[in-house]
Amino acid sequence: MPDETAPSIELIHRFGGPEVVPEAPTPPDAQVEVPEGGYGWVVVFACAVLTWWSVGTGYNWGIIQAALVKQGLSSASTLSFVGSLTVAFISGLAVINARLIRFLGARRTALLGIFLIGLGEILSGFATRNIGALFVTTGTITGIGTSLCFMVASVAPAQYFAKRRGLANGIAYAGGGLGGAVTSFIMNRLIESFGPAWTFRIIGLITLGTGLPAAWLVKERTTIRTAGFIEWSLFRDSRFVVLFFAGALGTFPLFVPPFFLPLYAASVGLSPSAGAGLVAGFNFASAVGRLGLGFVSDRIGPVNVLFLALLLSAISMLALWPVSTSLAPLIVFVVINGAANGGFFSMMPTVIGTVFGPARVGVVMGMIVTGWVGGYLMGAPIAGYLLNAYGGADSTLSAYHPAMFYAGSIAMASAGLVSVVRLKINSGLLKKV
Repeated sequence: MPDETAPSIELIHRFGGPEVVPEAPTPPDAQVEVPEGGYGWVVVFACAVLTWWSVGTGYNWGIIQAALVKQGLSSASTLSFVGSLTVAFISGLAVINARLIRFLGARRTALLGIFLIGLGEILSGFATRNIGALFVTTGTITGIGTSLCFMVASVAPAQYFAKRRGLANGIAYAGGGLGGAVTSFIMNRLIESFGPAWTFRIIGLITLGTGLPAAWLVKERTTIRTAGFIEWSLFRDSRFVVLFFAGALGTFPLFVPPFFLPLYAASVGLSPSAGAGLVAGFNFASAVGRLGLGFVSDRIGPVNVLFLALLLSAISMLALWPVSTSLAPLIVFVVINGAANGGFFSMMPTVIGTVFGPARVGVVMGMIVTGWVGGYLMGAPIAGYLLNAYGGADSTLSAYHPAMFYAGSIAMASAGLVSVVRLKINSGLLKKV
């Protein structure tokens, strides 16, 4: 579709995008010269290591949460707030981090982020008997580091790819799923052998040992420019507004399955190892979803794939999880929901880059991710409060159903909003969007 209102290449390169956002997608990728690879593949794999620890460790909070509940530190609903606070910093600091990358550069931002993640984990090893201290160490210090690494992984690969941007983002975010899968087994074994305190410390040391070299490899092709913290003109673009609210809703259910699968597995009579295995399967499926759906998006369009991911997430939580009372159906659930969950993360920056142009990924991603703070912070705790209200983690399986239906319904609403964005861009149902 021709775009007579598209900005000039000069404006894009000087200011990172025009002040007034037209309804048609801006700017076309064809106007922005990118190498489609080269050192970009090094950046992609370095970002995959960053997400291995930032995203992957966050998904595994449920394993340590179950151990801390068993230890008697606090309830599942309160402890889920610690894990939620960690990931809430991703959105709470998104706009600031997008600006920080502009001043520090992607490499220094990545180094700072991975250092804070490792530091927070090591300090958490001394806070396993004090819930308030865990809010500071895991919730805040690790959370700030996670937010920095997430933003670097969101904006750096887009500078090197256009036609294969979906695949590149898929690989970068697949690191989070693979990291979660591998680390879940390591965490479970460490907890069984050494307890939660030393598990935190050992994971922190491994994070620093592998993450710092990877962060050093991150390199910008050109300076990521942002005209300011917020481009208010974007709120005059109906596509941006609907996508903003779709993401804000879509994050509420994302961490409900990984945070509560270990407790749910125990309630159906499965061992802690089986619960950790389910979380590992969820994370591995998430990695496959990030990579596979990223590959598919390059062929059928990222907006189409984002809609399908949210739809699958909703259906799996509304129809499959409530009837999964043994290991086999739970495995099917974690595969479907995990893949859809991963697709949400890998598709969002791809959708943003496609609709608004790679030159503006930093500021647009920062603004949209800021809207995720409510879902990140309250999504899993709301499920925890619903669980407590209907009997608690040790009650009957029906006690978990309100939390499942809550999460699935919100995912369905988010899918509906993405469908609105898709129809605004192109009303042809079989078109690549």
